[in-house]
Formats: sequence, C-alpha cells, structure tokens
Amino acid sequence: MDASPILLVLNEAGLGAAEDIAKRFSTARIHGLAGRVPTADTQFNETIDHIRLLFQAGHPIVGFCASGILIRALAPILSDKTTEPPVIAVSEDGSSVVPLLGGHRGANELARLLARALGGHAAITTAGDTKLGIALDVPPEGWRLANPEDAKPVMAELLSGASVRIEGRADWLRDAKLSEEEDAAISLVATEQPDEGSPTRLVYHPQRYAVGVGCARGCETQELIDLVEAQLAEADIAPGAVACIATIDLKADEAAVNALAKHLDVPLRVFSAEELQRETPRLKNPSNVVFKEVGCYGVSEGAALAAAGPFATLKVEKQKTENATCAITRSPKTIDIKMAGRARGHLSVIGIGPGKDDWRTPEATKLLAEATDVVGYSLYLDIVEHHITGKKHHNFPLGAEEDRVRFALEEAGKGKNVALISSGDAGIYAMGSLVYELLHRNEEYGGVSDAAKRVSVTNAPGISALQACSARIGAPLGHDFCAISLSDLLTPWEAIEKRLRAAAEGDFVIAFYNPVSKRRRTQLAAAKEILLEHRSAATPVILGVNLGRPEESIRVTSLHALSVDDVDMLTTVLVGSTNTRTVMRGDGKPFVYTPRGYAKRIDAPRADDAAAQQVPVTDLAPAEEATAQPDVPETEEKQ
Repeated sequence: MDASPILLVLNEAGLGAAEDIAKRFSTARIHGLAGRVPTADTQFNETIDHIRLLFQAGHPIVGFCASGILIRALAPILSDKTTEPPVIAVSEDGSSVVPLLGGHRGANELARLLARALGGHAAITTAGDTKLGIALDVPPEGWRLANPEDAKPVMAELLSGASVRIEGRADWLRDAKLSEEEDAAISLVATEQPDEGSPTRLVYHPQRYAVGVGCARGCETQELIDLVEAQLAEADIAPGAVACIATIDLKADEAAVNALAKHLDVPLRVFSAEELQRETPRLKNPSNVVFKEVGCYGVSEGAALAAAGPFATLKVEKQKTENATCAITRSPKTIDIKMAGRARGHLSVIGIGPGKDDWRTPEATKLLAEATDVVGYSLYLDIVEHHITGKKHHNFPLGAEEDRVRFALEEAGKGKNVALISSGDAGIYAMGSLVYELLHRNEEYGGVSDAAKRVSVTNAPGISALQACSARIGAPLGHDFCAISLSDLLTPWEAIEKRLRAAAEGDFVIAFYNPVSKRRRTQLAAAKEILLEHRSAATPVILGVNLGRPEESIRVTSLHALSVDDVDMLTTVLVGSTNTRTVMRGDGKPFVYTPRGYAKRIDAPRADDAAAQQVPVTDLAPAEEATAQPDVPETEEKQ
C-alpha cells in the first residue's frame, strides 16, 4: 500500500512538533481540528470519524495527542492486525513516541525515526522487539512463515526464557538475541522444502523460486493449479518458497493464471515477448510453434527464468497438460519482485462523491491510497489532495475526457496502479462509461492497446449529485425516479425530448443533469413546458447548488416558477412527480418527499392542490464547510 502518513493535530500545542516532522518527511500531511489548528493542510470537524476514515483508508496515523483518543476511536473497528496500518501516539512536546498498532508493519521503525527527529524516546512495547530483537511473525522481505498461527505460542515460550534450535541457513535468525541449544524444544527452521511446522516449530521459506506458466485461452483454473502443485510436490518445493507466478503479457488477463497467483498468494508478474525472447539461450525446450504464436520460443521456461534473474537455473523444465504449461526456476538468493517483470496493471475508477470526506466511501479512499498514479481534472485532484500525497499526478483539462481515460488505461497497461477520479459517481454522467467503451472498441476504431485491455478494473461507487440533493431536502427520490441530461453536446435533442415526454407521461421524479450552460439556455425551458403538460404548475422543484461546498444552497420552488436564470452548470434540478409533497416545518424550512404509498389514506395535500403546494423559493442554510462540486460531465463544464 502506498498511503501517505497523516499527522493528526488536535490543538496548537502539538502543532510545532507536527510541523517539524512535516518538514522532514515530504509525503506527510497535517490534518488539524477545525477551529483549533488553523494552519493545517486539511481540517476536520469530527475527530473520531476522521480518525476512523483515515485508518480504514490505510493511512499510517501519527497522532499528536493522548493515546487514549486514538485507542477509543479505533477499538470498535479493529479486525485484522496483518492488514491494518501503523498508528502512533506522540506527546504534544514530542518527547514520547508510542506505537499503538502495527508494530511489525512499520510502526516500530517509524516510531524510532520520529523519536530521532524530535529528540524524544520511542516507547517500543512489542515484546519481540524489546527482548529478542526480532518479530517472528513477520519475517524479512523475501521470506514467508509457513505456520503463522503458531508464532504466538512460540514467542510466548521464548519470552519466558526458552532456548531455540535453528535449523537451516537464515542469517536474520542468527542475528537475533536468541538463546540457542541443540536439544531445545523450540525449533526455528529455514527450508525450501515442504514442512508444516507445529506450535513448537516455526518454518520459514526463502522465496527463491519463480513459477512460469502458459496456457490456452480459457484454460480451466483447476487444470493449471493441479499442474503447478504436482510439479512443486515432485520437485520437493514448498509452495511458500515461491516468490511469484510469471507469464507473457498476453496472458495478463487470463482467468486461470490470475486464479493461480491468488491460490498461491503470490504476485503475478508479466513479460513482453521481446523480454522472453532474450531468455532463448537458456531454454531447455524452445518451440518454433510457440514462436509463431506469440513471438518468443518459450513462455513458461522463459518467464520463470526472466523472473528469477540472470543466475537462476531451471529446477523443473517445461511440463504440460492439454491446455497448460509450467516450468520452475530457482534463484541463488531471494527474488526481488520489483525487479521481476511488471504487474498486470490496475485501474480504479473512483467516484469521490460531492467532495466531502464523509461523503466518500471507505473503498474509494482506500483505492486512492493504494494507487501509484492519479488521473483527473485538476479540481478533483485538489479535492482529495491529502489522500494522494507522494503519488504521480496527471492533470487533464476540461473537454479532454477521452484523452484522460485513454491515458489512465494505457498507464495501467504499463503495470501501474492508476486511479481515475470523477466527482459524484463515476458511472453516472462521468468517466465510468467511457472507460468501458474504450475497452470495448477495437484499437483501429479508437480503442486502447492490447496491454491496456488486459488491466484489472475496479469501479468504486460514489454519492451522485441527485442523491446528495435529495438527502439535503428530504426524500424526493422516495419513489420511482429517473435522471436525464439536458446537454445535446453528445446526445441529439430529439432523443432527449423523447425521454422527457416518456418520463413526464410515466410520472417519474426527474433529476436533470447539465440543465444549462453558457450556450444552452433553451433546453430547460423546453423541458419545463413538456412537464407542465402532464403535472401541476405547483409541482415541487428542488435546486441544489454547489452541493457539498461552503457556498452550498438548496432551494425549493415550483414547476411554474422555475426559471433558467435560477440555474447554472453547478445546479442539480429535481422535479417532483404528481405525488411529491412539500411540507413547511415549524422553523420555516420545508422538506420534500415522495411517498411510497405505505398508508392507504393520507390526509396531507396532494400535488394537484395548487394552493397548498405553492411554496416560495427558499434558501436553506448552507451545509457544513467542505470542498466539492456535483458530478456534471466535464465536457459541459468547459462551456
């Protein structure tokens, strides 16, 4: 995970120490409590909610506050210590640095760095670190613990003074502060062979093997898994000693190959035909048939050799079934995955909602944190700036939507983890549909490259402008509704008019997107006239302007009073159905809702009671401060 650390400050007493750290660590950002920390990079209002949001998004948290605040905030949501980010409490004067969570996932080391920078003390409480100088449950990079469930009882014995017997070669074990005895009851084993281990025997596998595979398109997953497992067993290689699955880039999206990598819990690494062709002198089974098909003389052997490095040797030559091939290589040292080809590549299509942190899903925030590159319109990148620190930003102007999406896909095709950012929900009048359209098109008709077509895609939903507008005023979308864009930039007006009439006749609540622009001043007026043919002049209309931003306003008017001059491109327009009702509350503010029909008889006035329904244009109080804008297509914004 590539998530930037957040320096959490609750008052000015801790700001000095946080600013000192921010100067030393360029990717760190200060988040301050609004009203108390005025110079923070980002301000928040609800401390507990904000801490949980950052934690669930995977950000390391350094809180310049009492440890109890962090503990109380996070205790209800703790679930898996193997995946949770580091959390550190720092006294406001910087004298004490206490790693609370994730000690073996970077918190202890980060605490030491912070303590050195602040001239304080790192209060490391992890027993293994303090007494043994080692974390037996988290071996060094390039090693895997075969039986992690047994680490806890073994650590308990060692902390009680038990001696150990170290079997095999692992310098990192011998460098620890362990008492060694040949006849000790506790064993720490370093081996490349299968060994299940036990509560008194921890088994560590050096990841020195690369498994190269190839298969026919549509190969059954189990056929490939069975082939690989059989070859590992025959060669007496522990699955935990495998560093990666490797193949040609043409197979990056092959379901069986990806399932195999997931089954062994190792990364998938891919190589181009040109890269695999360089391994030809080392192949044991070169094939002219393979060369004619993919441009290299061997996929499984070539990929395994390429992944394991120049000094690797073939441990298992190419073996095959009807639809799959497999080869296994061994490196004299643990394999550095970062140097072994490239990843498949991933694109996250992220709807950030109207922009407020608490209106963005935890999944979207997590995907932002995991991305290495972010692509989007500059305003959207600014909205989530504190979640994308240290990542490569690719800003595109309004009107360059296809260029933006194409770039994001092609960058992912290079093996990167790319986030494509849209406001609102990316699948509603935003970038989502264009992503899938470019994946669907042939390259000669404006599609993307083969590499881009093979990336994995995650589409993270967001809160759309119509949802935000509805929630702010009540529940006007409580019954059947539809959304219609009034922009004829990409859709002929004839088609839009047909949809308007159908929606009007069907008595849908209607959400209008792109209601007007600088050049379009007639469509909203035309839509109004069509709707008036089918519903009362007193039909409630909600105008949501700058949703989620400090200048947000929500107004309620009627269909008769709706004016083009009241609307701009930052306005979401909701037009009620014949059943939608406006009710004035005692505080002088209305709410609007559309009943589902739960009550057989409702005495409240209906929409056709014009006198009861007529409500003047009302400006509601702005929402709490945030930065955002509704999800309007950027092709329209530029106008």
